[in-house]
Formats: sequence, structure tokens, C-alpha cells
Amino acid sequence: MKNLYIALSFVAFSFTLSAQNKDTKAADKLFARYEYVDAAKAYLKLVENDKGDAYVYKQLADTYYNMFNSTEAVKWYAKATETNQDAETYYRYAQMLKANGKYEEANKQMQKFAAAVPNDQRAKAFKENPNYVPRLLDKTKLYNVNASDISSDKSDFGAVLYDNSLYFASARNGARKTYGWTEEPFLDIYKADYNTDGTITNAGVVASLNSKWHDGPVTISADGNTAYFASESYKEKDYEKDKKNNARFSQVYLFKATKSGDTWGELTALPFNDKTYSSSNPSLSRDGKTLYFSSNRPGSLGGVDIWKVAINADGTYGEPQNLGSKINTEGNESFPFIADDNKTLYFASSGKQGLGGYDVYQADLSSGAEATNLGKPVNTEKDDFAFSFNGTKNVGFLSSNRGGNDDILVVSPICGVDVTIVVTDAKTGAILANANVSILDDKKNVIATEMSNARGEVKYRVECDKPYVVQASKDGYEGNTFAVTPSKGPTAKVDAALQPIDVIVTPTEIILKPIFFEYDKSNITQEGAFELDKLVQVMKNNDKLVILAKSHTDNRGTDRYNQRLSERRAKSTEQYIISKGIDASRISAKGMGELEPKVDCGKDCTEEQHAQNRRSEFLIVK
Repeated sequence: MKNLYIALSFVAFSFTLSAQNKDTKAADKLFARYEYVDAAKAYLKLVENDKGDAYVYKQLADTYYNMFNSTEAVKWYAKATETNQDAETYYRYAQMLKANGKYEEANKQMQKFAAAVPNDQRAKAFKENPNYVPRLLDKTKLYNVNASDISSDKSDFGAVLYDNSLYFASARNGARKTYGWTEEPFLDIYKADYNTDGTITNAGVVASLNSKWHDGPVTISADGNTAYFASESYKEKDYEKDKKNNARFSQVYLFKATKSGDTWGELTALPFNDKTYSSSNPSLSRDGKTLYFSSNRPGSLGGVDIWKVAINADGTYGEPQNLGSKINTEGNESFPFIADDNKTLYFASSGKQGLGGYDVYQADLSSGAEATNLGKPVNTEKDDFAFSFNGTKNVGFLSSNRGGNDDILVVSPICGVDVTIVVTDAKTGAILANANVSILDDKKNVIATEMSNARGEVKYRVECDKPYVVQASKDGYEGNTFAVTPSKGPTAKVDAALQPIDVIVTPTEIILKPIFFEYDKSNITQEGAFELDKLVQVMKNNDKLVILAKSHTDNRGTDRYNQRLSERRAKSTEQYIISKGIDASRISAKGMGELEPKVDCGKDCTEEQHAQNRRSEFLIVK
């Protein structure tokens, strides 16, 4: 699409343990003993003394990974991966990036991981769905996008639906002269029937609007009697020839046409056209008072900008106005579409931060707020542009070259619900401001995290009929999770009542929910950290408490294996507590293996009984 757009708008090596030396031995011993807090200090000291290298950086990152300090882990994984690393390092780096909400960066690391070990199941799963972790739902999952049955093997774009007629620009007319830049026929304006079942049929040229040069796209007034469209200025003879190259130079002009019966007549060029710049891609507001268009006219901030011009009651026009820096950039902005409410503007930009190429953005012109990227799947790493939406039929259209050719795609809005989480004290009902509230998808990925406001509220927009989990926590209170599956909106409410922290303390034990570990792993997970933070809060509230953390396994596996696994998990738990500011003298850890089952069921244990035996206990020693 890019050439066509311009035509219309003018404008290795691996690091192994052999890298260790005497300077790292002390830190490595601490790491091997799961003394992660002290190991981190030792590795950091090496860095401070200019003895840091890729091995030290990786060890530091792994240390923080095992303690679930994602911020520091990301920092050191970034340095470690400046040189080639083993596949697992890239995988851990991706996990820590996800924990920080940096999903796109995480995907980059997952791509490296998948390239290194393509047969790994995690790699295969990533390849099948590389965008598994969504962006914020109110930006990335607003619409479903599907192929339309109107696209051809040539360029098709700029579709707009008025009543039951779909207008668009296309280079499909094989009888037309071929345009050298794209090796496709010159563009024509087409019209097709939009049927009640959503199919699009009977596409044909709008002969009365087309010339022998490029024509389109077009915009139609609400009453269907007036059209504004873009066309090259050759028809007006307003072009020059380069005598040396015998080449033609033309601009793109805007024209107005009036409907007469089934045809269009009275074609007139708009008065602000000029042979020194182009104006194209018009969009008329539903009230007929404002025409939006793209142009590289003087006063543009970049190559091509979005402009507007007033259409007066007597048919005259005001002075074109640039929409300013909230919309336009030093790059190119084009393909405006003004929605039925006369205030919501959709447009394409290559200058704003996007996914790549041209992205589609939405702006509320009445508020003056910054334009927002519509995210995936509307936008891709390719060129995505010419977004339009018909509110009456609740359907939109998008143009994109994501398939290798400019095609018209059908856009349908996803059902969304605005969920309000209200955090309160479970005993008194008092509002809790400044509580930490996260929302997770059904795969336990954190989508977003915010603090509750003065009314105890946090608001998220989510998809209808899709399961989510809300995590809420606050100092002095027991963190808790709340399941939510909102039905069709527009709003839903979650009452997140938190118990004061003292309700989980007994005279002999601090009771937490199970501390989950991944199979055959001992690093602290997101869920485990959420529970252990409760224990940290209890110990901070009572500086006399001394705790023994005991880790147990079920009776599957050998005695020796279970003993060692429980010891590693106990040690990771202890190190996490210390990393949160608890003095090491107040926490000790012991792996019990399968020696002290909670349910002594022998060889006949059910899955539920196995789960009860796989547990961590936090005993009050003093």
C-alpha cells in the first residue's frame, strides 16, 4: 500500500560455567545454597568492582528470578543477553518482562527462545499464538477483524458504508491503463450492495465519478445526494512535464459531485485545491457541516496531515484548519473518518508510536485528548489504514496489506464491560484507598495493575463472558482474589472486601493459602509471592515473631528426591521473606519431604489428598 498511498497523498557464542573464576566462587556458593539475598549482594559487589560479565549478569538475573523480584531480574537479564545465552535464559527473561506488563518485549525474547529450541512445547505454543498475552483490553481487543468477500487480487481500500451501499477504491479494472509505480491499473471508485446477511455483492464502477486517472476514495452525505472524492488533477490539465524525463507531475484534488437520478453530475473542484500540494481522502461529518481530509499543504506538521474545512450553509467553504499536534506528527497522517457522532475521528498514522507501518488511531475531538492506538487485531506490523464504522449497522471496514496486498477487512466490535472494583474493609465496610488491584486473564497473566482511588475504586474494561481474576491487597490486610466473568454490560461491579491481617494468625501458626510451585521447580511464582507477602506483613506488624517455614511433598517420587525438592522450596521461601526486609534471624526453613503427611493415606491417596500433603507451613517459633 505504501507506494499507492504516496501516489495518492504525496507525500554467538554461548557462555558456560567455564567463565567462572575465583572472584565468582563465593557468590556461586551462596547461589548454590539458595542464599539468594546474599548471593545478589555478592554478585552486585563484583559488578561494582568492574568484575561483572555476562556470567555474573546472568547469575544476578537468575537470583532475582528465583526471588520473584521481576524489576531487578529484567534489568540484569537485559545485560546478560547482550551476548548469546542459553535458551532457558531467554525464556526466564520473557517471563519477568510479562510480570512487568512488557508484553511486546517479552514476545521478542520468546522468539529467541523458540528459535533456539523449536521442539520445546513452550516454543510450539508460542509459535501457535505469539500474541497470547493481550495488551490492555480497552486498547487492544476492541474489535474482531475478518476478511471480506469484496477484496480482489488487486489493491482495494477506503471502504465506507452508506445505507446499503459500500463505496471503495480499487485497481481491479483490468480494462484500465496500468500505473507504472504499482504495476496495477489506475484506481476507480466502486460501489457494491451490502446485504442484510452481511455479504457484499454486485461491485461495479461508479462511471460518472471516474476519470482515466486515479480516483477515490469517496465520502457521501447523510441524505445520499452529495459526494466528495479525490482525483488526480490531470483532468484539469493542472500538471507539468519534466522535459528531460518526459514525466508528469500531478497533485491530488478534492471534488464535489451532486446526485441526479442514478448518476453523479455537476463535478466541481473545491476552491482550496492547489497545483503545489495535494488534498485527498475526504470524510464528511453526518451533519454535513465539516469536511475532513489529508493534505501536505503549507502549515502541515509533517509530510501529510489531517485537516478540516467548514462547509457553510450557502455552500461556500471556510479556511482549512490543521487538526494540530494531538492528531498530527512529523510523520504522515491520513485517511480520516469522522463517526456518526460528529466528534470521534479515526485516522492512520506512521508518525505515532505503533506496531509498525501505518496504524489506526481514535481521537475524541470534543475533549482534545491524545489519540489512542486501536491495538491488535485492528493494527499489525504492516500498514493498517482507512478505518470506517457504520453505527446503524454496527459494522466497520478496515484496509490493510497484512496479507501482502491492500485488502478490505470487516470489523465488528467486541462486547465489552466496564468493571468497577471497590476495595473495602471486610469487618467495617470502610472504603480502602491506595489498595493494589491487579486484573489477570484466565491464564494468570497480569493484564494491568492500579491503585484504588479515594472511593476505593479501580476500573477496567474487559470482554463479555470471559473469565478474569482480580487480586487486591493492602498493607495491614490479607490479600485476596476475586473471580469475575462479566456478562453483557455495559457495567459490572466487584466487591473486593479484605480481611484485616490478624485473622490469619493463630497462637502456633500463620495460615496461608497453598504456596504453589511449578512441577520440579523451586522458584517463587507470582501466586506464591502474593501469598508470602501476607506473611511478610504479619512479621512487619509484629517484630517479635520468629517463623519456621516447613515445606512438604506428597509421597509420589523417591524419598531422596522429595527430600531434596522440599529443601529447595523451603530455601526459596526463606530467601523471598528475607528479600522483603525481614531479618534473616527471624526466618528459618526446613524441607520435610514426605515425612509428615497431613493425610496419612499411604499408596491409596486420592488427588485431593496428594494436594493436601503438598503444602507449606509457617510455624511460630517465638
